[in-house]
Amino acid sequence: MSTLPVKIKKLRPDARIPAYQTPGAAACDLCAALDEPVTVMPGARTLIPTGLALDFGASDGSVVALIFARSGLAVKRGLALSNGVGVIDADYRGEIKVAVINLGSEPVTIEYGDRIAQMAFLPVSRAVFAEVDEVSETERGDGGFGHTGV
Repeated sequence: MSTLPVKIKKLRPDARIPAYQTPGAAACDLCAALDEPVTVMPGARTLIPTGLALDFGASDGSVVALIFARSGLAVKRGLALSNGVGVIDADYRGEIKVAVINLGSEPVTIEYGDRIAQMAFLPVSRAVFAEVDEVSETERGDGGFGHTGV
């Protein structure tokens, strides 16, 4: 396992530093930094601030931070990310905010300090695109969307 130095600026003094919950965790938890609880009604979306800004020293774009839903919140309470996966580009220096949606049937209340999402850092490869007339053949070809069964 490699490590990545990450500088964190607290935008509010009570913001919580992300933490890995187990030694084998691939992602660290992000916590809500709220002045008062926020209730997300079924079907509603909102942005939850973390009170943090990051500098992971890769303004060349060689690393990205990705934000994912926490599986327990998604399964037990229906809280997911409204954008699927959040992308924090290496040169972004603003506050990290988590876009959530309540896919459940009950309101979900988020309070200060609640673990609302998880964040993982990954290396990035940039594509160099070359337009061609044909792409190579494979056994799969253009089969997709369940072509091997459900």
